[in-house]
Amino acid sequence: MGDEKRSLFGTDGIRGVANRDPMTAEMALRLGQAVAQKFRRAKRGGRIVIGKDTRLSGYMLESALQAGIVSAGADVLLVGPLPTPGIAFITWSMRADAGLVISASHNPYQDNGIKIFAADGFKLPDEVEADIERIMETIGGGNDSARAAPDAIGKAERIDDAVGRYVQFLKHAFPKELTLDGMKIVVDCANGAAYHVAPQVFRELGGVVDEINVWPDGRTQLAKHLRRDVVGGAVRAVDDDLHAVERELLRERVLQELDVAPDRVVDALCLADRVGRGARGVVAGADRLHAALDLGLDVVG
Repeated sequence: MGDEKRSLFGTDGIRGVANRDPMTAEMALRLGQAVAQKFRRAKRGGRIVIGKDTRLSGYMLESALQAGIVSAGADVLLVGPLPTPGIAFITWSMRADAGLVISASHNPYQDNGIKIFAADGFKLPDEVEADIERIMETIGGGNDSARAAPDAIGKAERIDDAVGRYVQFLKHAFPKELTLDGMKIVVDCANGAAYHVAPQVFRELGGVVDEINVWPDGRTQLAKHLRRDVVGGAVRAVDDDLHAVERELLRERVLQELDVAPDRVVDALCLADRVGRGARGVVAGADRLHAALDLGLDVVG
């Protein structure tokens, strides 16, 4: 049902400038309570995964979501920074009731967003998001109905091996008849969510890895060439030809055989090799990459 009325959720969850309406800690608290209510189970309060990318505001939103969920009687599984597909995988593999991703993809670091996965790791239908919004509208103003009894408050647990679980999953997806043994690979992680996953995967598959941009500080990211001017409440995005700049950096750096440059949350990819194939910028979203690989086609950015 695509005609459900939604005011917070867009095509890819809730997004906005961090610490400005609607992307505030107060909204995240109510969202956490609403998600806990929506996915509550009869014999237990529910288990909700929370993961994020490396944005500075992720700490604020993670804490608020966690507080909202446990206050409504569900438990939280914290995985920390992890690529969006990894959070979906953890949600499914640990049999959680839902998963929350704190990320605004390749938007500037000042932005953030929250999207919700169902227990199967897939995005919620529009009508379920609309229902969550309706629950949020009933919360607030001292309404105790959203809060669990003192002896039913949920708990939070950090999943310390979440990265290892996802790395193993990715390695098992690599064809057994192929190998990366001896291949020299530059992995540019854009200081994003793949910074501790991608180098490990390629290294354990046999590649000789040169990793760059793996020191996230919450502000530096792939989209560092996108600036936001906020004047009188209006937000204007200025594009400094991000892809052109990134392609030039790849040309300069790729003296090895292959360069792999996932974006901040690993839903897009840039590839280049040392003889120039891809040097013009093979940049594509995950859906285009999957389709092209299935058909054996080249992807031209």
